[in-house]
Amino acid sequence: MKIGIQTWGSNGDVRPLLALSEALQKAGHQVTLAVTSIDNNSYADICQRLAIRYRQIPAHIEFDMPAFAQNTFRMNTLQWLNALLEAVFFPYEQSIYEASKQLVEENDCVIGHHFLYPLKLAASKQNKPHFSVTFCHGAIAMTDHPPFKFPDLGALINRFQWRILDYIFDFALKDKLSILWLSEGMPSFKHVFPELLNSNCLNLVAVDPLFCPYQAQWHQTHQVCGFLNLSDEAETWLIPKSLKQFLDQGEKPVYMTFGSLQQAVPEWSMHLFIQASLQANCRAIIQTSSDRYPPDTQLGNIYFVGRHPHQIVFKYCAAVVHHGGAGTTHSATLSGCPSIVVPFMDEQLFWACQLQHLGLAPTPLPAKNATAATLSERIKTVLQSTDLQVNALNAKDKMDSVQGTKKAVGLIEATFDQLNINNQT
Repeated sequence: MKIGIQTWGSNGDVRPLLALSEALQKAGHQVTLAVTSIDNNSYADICQRLAIRYRQIPAHIEFDMPAFAQNTFRMNTLQWLNALLEAVFFPYEQSIYEASKQLVEENDCVIGHHFLYPLKLAASKQNKPHFSVTFCHGAIAMTDHPPFKFPDLGALINRFQWRILDYIFDFALKDKLSILWLSEGMPSFKHVFPELLNSNCLNLVAVDPLFCPYQAQWHQTHQVCGFLNLSDEAETWLIPKSLKQFLDQGEKPVYMTFGSLQQAVPEWSMHLFIQASLQANCRAIIQTSSDRYPPDTQLGNIYFVGRHPHQIVFKYCAAVVHHGGAGTTHSATLSGCPSIVVPFMDEQLFWACQLQHLGLAPTPLPAKNATAATLSERIKTVLQSTDLQVNALNAKDKMDSVQGTKKAVGLIEATFDQLNINNQT
C-alpha cells in the first residue's frame, strides 16, 4: 500500500508520525512523509536512512519564536492557539493544502496530524481514505466523565458539559478554520471537534493505555494505539564520552528540559534550571538553549547537553523536569522517572494532572508561577519520595515502547481493508 503522511508543528508533532512512517515502511508499505516544521528542523537525513520519502512544506518558515513567546506568555490556551495559527499556519495554509492534494493523489490512503484539516479536505474531494492521529486525548468526548477542568456533576450533566466545550472551541476557531473548507465547496460542519479535525473512520490516539482508563467511553472512531516511538535502530545519537563520565561520577542527576518550547524562552529557562538545581543541591543535566552554556560542557554538578533523543539519557536520571508535552511525558515514564511538570498551557497541564493522578509527579507548577525556589522544592520532594520512585518503576513495567507503532499499523491496515470491502458491496 502507498501511504502519505502529513504533519505540522514542532519536533513533538513530527517524531510520532516519523515513528509511524518507520513502522509502516517495515511492514512493507511505501511511505511519503510531508512535514511543515515551525522550528525549521529538517528530518531529511533520518528519512533517508529509513527509506521514507520526505518533503518539507515549505522549505523555510519565518517565525520569531522568542518574540512570539514574549507576546503570548500570559495568554490562555485558545488565545495562544489562535496567535500561533495566525503566525505559522494560516500564512502557509495554501502550501500545506497543495502538498495535501499531491499526497492524496499519489497514495492509496493518507494519515495526518489531528489538526491538518487541509489533508482531510483533499482526501474528501478525491474520495481517498483519511486517518488522523491525536497526541492528547483531553478533548475526546466521554459518555460519563466531564471534560478536563470541568466539575464532575454526574453522567447526564457531564455530557452537556462536553457540548459546552464544543461550542467554546467553535467560538474560538470555527470561523477561520472554515474558510478553506467552504471555499472548496464542502458542506458546512457543526463542530470543529470532531467533524473538521478528526478522521471520520479512524482517529489513532497515540497515548499509552496507562493514561487512558476511560477509553471505553469514547466513540469507536477513536482507537488507542499507544505511544508512537522510534525504534532503537532508528536512533544514531550516542551518549558523548564526557556525559558518560558525568553520569558515572555520582548519584543519578535530575534532567531538565522544556523540549521544543525551550527555544521560545531560552534564557529564562536556563536561569530557572540552573538556579533551581543549585538550590536543590542536586546533580543535573540541562538541555541547553543558551550560547553561554555550550553542549557537552559542565558547571560544577551541572552538565549541559544539546538536542538528542530523550529516552537514551532519561533512563540514567532520578527525575525529569519538563513542560508536560505528550512525547516527554511518555519518554520520562517509559524510562522509570518521576516527573516535575512546569506547564505553559492547558494541554500540558492536562498531562501534568495525569501524571499526578497516577502518582508519578507532584502538584504541577505552572510556568507563570515558576521560580527557582518553587521548582527546587518540587525537585527535593521528588528525590525524597520513595512512593514516587516506586510508582515510576511500576509504570515503566506496565508500558511498552514498541507496541504502539505495531498496533497502529494493524489498525490502519484493518480499517483500510474494511473500507475496501464496504466500497465493493
